[in-house]
Amino acid sequence: MAALAYNLGKREINHYFSVRSAKVLALVAVLLLAACHLASRRYRGNDSCEYLLSSGRFLGEKVWQPHSCMMHKYKISEAKNCLVDKHIAFIGDSRIRQLFYSFVKIINPQFKEEGNKVKLDFLWHPEVNGSMKQCIKVWTEDSIAKPHVIVAGAATWSIKIHNGSSEALSQYKMNITSIAPLLEKLAKTSDVYWVLQDPVYEDLLSENRKMITNEKIDAYNEAAVSILNSSTRNSKSNVKMFSVSKLIAQETIMESLDGLHLPESSRETNAMILMNVYCNKILKPVDGSCCQPRPPLTLIQKLAACFFTLSIIGYLIFYIIHRNAHRKNKPCTDLESGEEKKNIINTPVSSLEILLQSFCKLGLIMVYFYMCDRANLFMKENKFYTHSSFFIPIIYILVLGVFYNENTKETKVLNREQTDEWKGWMQLVILIYHISGASTFLPVYMHIRVLVAAYLFQTGYGHFSYFWIKGDFGIHRVCQVLFRLNFLVVVLCIVMDRPYQFYYFVPLVTVWFMVIYVTLALWPQIIQKKANGNCFWHFGLLLKLGFLLLFICFLAYSQGAFEKIFSLWPLSKCFELKGNVYEWWFRWRLDRYVVFHGMLFAFIYLALQKRQILSEGKGEPLFSNKISNFLLFISVVSFLTYSIWASSCKNKAECNELHPSVSVVQILAFILIRNIPGYARSVYSSFFAWFGKISLELFICQYHIWLAADTRGILVLIPGNPMLNIIVSTFIFVCVAHEISQITNDLAQIIIPKDNSSLLKRLACIAAFFCGLLILSSIQDKSKH
Repeated sequence: MAALAYNLGKREINHYFSVRSAKVLALVAVLLLAACHLASRRYRGNDSCEYLLSSGRFLGEKVWQPHSCMMHKYKISEAKNCLVDKHIAFIGDSRIRQLFYSFVKIINPQFKEEGNKVKLDFLWHPEVNGSMKQCIKVWTEDSIAKPHVIVAGAATWSIKIHNGSSEALSQYKMNITSIAPLLEKLAKTSDVYWVLQDPVYEDLLSENRKMITNEKIDAYNEAAVSILNSSTRNSKSNVKMFSVSKLIAQETIMESLDGLHLPESSRETNAMILMNVYCNKILKPVDGSCCQPRPPLTLIQKLAACFFTLSIIGYLIFYIIHRNAHRKNKPCTDLESGEEKKNIINTPVSSLEILLQSFCKLGLIMVYFYMCDRANLFMKENKFYTHSSFFIPIIYILVLGVFYNENTKETKVLNREQTDEWKGWMQLVILIYHISGASTFLPVYMHIRVLVAAYLFQTGYGHFSYFWIKGDFGIHRVCQVLFRLNFLVVVLCIVMDRPYQFYYFVPLVTVWFMVIYVTLALWPQIIQKKANGNCFWHFGLLLKLGFLLLFICFLAYSQGAFEKIFSLWPLSKCFELKGNVYEWWFRWRLDRYVVFHGMLFAFIYLALQKRQILSEGKGEPLFSNKISNFLLFISVVSFLTYSIWASSCKNKAECNELHPSVSVVQILAFILIRNIPGYARSVYSSFFAWFGKISLELFICQYHIWLAADTRGILVLIPGNPMLNIIVSTFIFVCVAHEISQITNDLAQIIIPKDNSSLLKRLACIAAFFCGLLILSSIQDKSKH
């Protein structure tokens, strides 16, 4: 009865909510959200610097999140590159002095590099008076002495020495009115920031500071804002208000030692905000979207935009013509009999229509990609890791996965449904890992490394099994696999202006596929059909695998040789990142043995299967009961032992060094636990399997339409409500990934035909396309430098 209710419930869900209706809903959501964000930008302004200087919230203890944009944490080396030969001046009271000290800690100005240096000054002017005015006036008259950045602010000293009198406030207004034109003049050529006064914690103030109340501080701040903003009648003031410090102080002033000065962590946050305001537009850090303008379109991006525009126009024309023809051929009603004539034959959908429709849909999807991660239309936020943000979603998806379980069509080890399920739950865990920022927690990082290794294990297992059983080494098979793996990444490299190696997992699986193909295709070609006649061929294949292992070891321990191979043109254009191939070497080396392990496992399993040593019937254990129980026990112990080791890791570099050799232990343990019991092998989760079928698209799409700033942050479609934002952005993201998977499959059938002569012509066109792309890329690189 329960099973019947369960199946009826699933049918009801599938009946009322299909994938097609989900995609329509996602499209409507995108259009509405884009319209809302566009209206918000027009109403509130498009300057993320203003948001950085005036608004934000704490994500957790000591982690500040500006409104709508991401803040970069500057290192000393980056500060040197940004501020070399610059003069930064702080002028004001003790609060400004503390901000100065925090800024100094970031800058570390005691360095010299080819005669260049950073000049940092603090000028003690605790009151807005004639002394401060004279100092500022000197800067307006002397262009050499004028700083590049001026940070000013004062008020509490005036409140204190005048005992909070109203006359002091009136004098403050007069004085700030007199220096406002000078600050405005400086702001035309320098960056000028007026720091509004932070609130105080009145309970902690000493007796001689009791007159400094939050009410009086608010009055002084209102005066400063009113006067400085009205210093230019016909335009907006160039003097920037540094008001975000007030928000930070409201949350942290209770931790102050004296009730007046901010705790050190808050001062460091303010200093880092100043650094972001000035340096982001110079260094353009990926994870510092505040104060960064939209990057200009490259020539390749403009050509891509033209191509997709023509595709959309072409499809619309094709659709209108086809629709008009359909209307003319519409069955008419026979007036005598009252019946419709049914002599019309439905015209099949042509390859050209599928091609235009696919590129039309892909073009619209690429517009969404660009809007999310390049156009500054939607907001971005920094990641912030908590244990609950990672483990609670994991528990939630596991419950869903168990709910959607079905019987498998076959009960073989690692059957298609099971591998799709495996890919699916791994991909979902990896997605949660990325969006929660869990890479900062080493035990989670080490377990995620095993999941990535398991993907590559499946690459070795799956491709070896295909070539071993089918013996199909034809060019069509190779091109189909390469196209399906690389199509989306190539398009994103063009549209998002990113190198191929940036999407590191696709280069990994592509290179390993070619390694497997070359290993098995080279003479002598040994396949199962040939090996069944003579056991000698099994030894021949093991010898091939042995040579492959030696080759892997050679490259792993010969970084120079590896870099020379992949630094050759045109490979260098694919595998270089930031001017070298070190990142590619690191990624490849991290999981260097696991594909070999996958191939070896496939060979052993298929050999055992051929000799009927395994019992793969429905409900049957894989081996005899004794052997099955023993292997299950060993597998569970191995699985837990690896998890304990990974959880006790203290040094990431040392654990990464061991990972390539030991990751296979947990992978094999999982396979045995999942496949030895007959009942476990006979069921699978259709929920996880559905995601497994689009796992590659999910992994790639997350870079730009779920995460943000090239995976460094989180895309914010609905600000102010993190939970709802994750739900909506995830829904759209999954719909887009599924649609791209269908587009890729449709295009693969057209672009990679089975006829070899047609295929060779297409390959010549593709080669010409990539040659043109490489030439344009080289021209772009030269123009940048």
